Amino acid sequence: MALAPNVATHADPGVVEEPGRGGGSTKIVLILAFAVFFLLGGVTNINDLLVGKFKPMFHLTHAEANLVQMAFFIAYGAFSIPAGIIMSKLGYIRTFVLGFVIVAAASFLFIPASAAASYPGFLAALFCIGAGITVLQVAMNPVILTLGPVETSHSRLTFAQAFNSIGVFLMVYGGATFLLGDSQPIDADTSTEAQIQAYRVAEGASIGTAYMWLGVLMLVIAAVFWTYRSALDHAKTDDVKLEGTWSLLTHNRRVQFGALCIFAYVGAEVAIGSNLIAYLGEASVMGLGLQAAGKLVAFYWLGALVGRLLGGFILRLAKPGRVLAAFATGAISLIILSAVTTGSLSGWALVLVGFCNSLMFPTIFSLATEGLGDRTPQGSGIMCTAIIGGAIVPYLFGVVADVSGDIRVALAVPLLCYAIIGSFGLWAARRATS
Repeated sequence: MALAPNVATHADPGVVEEPGRGGGSTKIVLILAFAVFFLLGGVTNINDLLVGKFKPMFHLTHAEANLVQMAFFIAYGAFSIPAGIIMSKLGYIRTFVLGFVIVAAASFLFIPASAAASYPGFLAALFCIGAGITVLQVAMNPVILTLGPVETSHSRLTFAQAFNSIGVFLMVYGGATFLLGDSQPIDADTSTEAQIQAYRVAEGASIGTAYMWLGVLMLVIAAVFWTYRSALDHAKTDDVKLEGTWSLLTHNRRVQFGALCIFAYVGAEVAIGSNLIAYLGEASVMGLGLQAAGKLVAFYWLGALVGRLLGGFILRLAKPGRVLAAFATGAISLIILSAVTTGSLSGWALVLVGFCNSLMFPTIFSLATEGLGDRTPQGSGIMCTAIIGGAIVPYLFGVVADVSGDIRVALAVPLLCYAIIGSFGLWAARRATS
């Protein structure tokens, strides 16, 4: 998933050009921000591998395994607006530092969770990771926009989003090797409780180690940003205003439809990515082991990178609403193809949905907030809160898979989401031409 646009804030993009304002420091902060985009994309989407890892490790149903994403993404609903309020008080860089420290502390929670092989412990740690990343994402995009001339702000943000996608691909691909390994699930019916617990502790060791080093890295980055904590003290952040937000949501049809689509998009993208390992492991699909399937999950996210690189050209050829409808139609077609075929064709069809996801978030976001004027910050906050779809839709996917006894049937859940998104694209295209 692309990093969310800024929530209810904006900065004066020209201030960094003034003399005597520490231009060298701001350039270093910009380089660091690009590096953080690279890292956070991987940290967010490594959850797909954890869903695949925990399912056999704890002998979970599909719905129980998808609690991984619920624990993580519910933090967006809980902390998006509070994080914007925090940033208006602390400023950009100090908010970064706070976010890094929260992610670091949450990462260290994986150590006792791994030692105890506790699924609730892992979920609690993931919720805290989500809280820290929400804080970071609230500040990330406006900082990129602030650190340079206004006329090049969009190219900087596009470049940063590309870093985000590259980080997702590399970290998910590498994480599949390190986290998933080649171990075989233990037979719970023929094993003792002691054997099952020993197996879970052994399987969880790699998770604890990986997140321990992530915590150390986060603290190092926090220390570096603290060194430059005054670099953007001259940049302005608006106070977050909660009044009027509810009335905007209840009275503006464009905002309502757009928020529903953000909910559906994030939910569908995460639902497919989270359950792709289980899907590719089905005998009727590709029958892959955890590690091989995990590496194909990386290609699901690589498709999003390719689409984003082509996005500027594509959006010049047609109106955004029509592009959105076309990409949603492509996703629906690929899901249907995957559901009615078998073998490699079935597996790769679902992997290629990642390409169709590529332009959806920014296109929905821009269409939903079009024409809001000075109410754009409130619209932004509504859209970012709708990211909570990443918590709800994957769980619904799991419930349908469990109840039906066939994971293919659960593909109807993201298919419905893309139908909603396609409808919004057509609606927006008609409104633009009327």
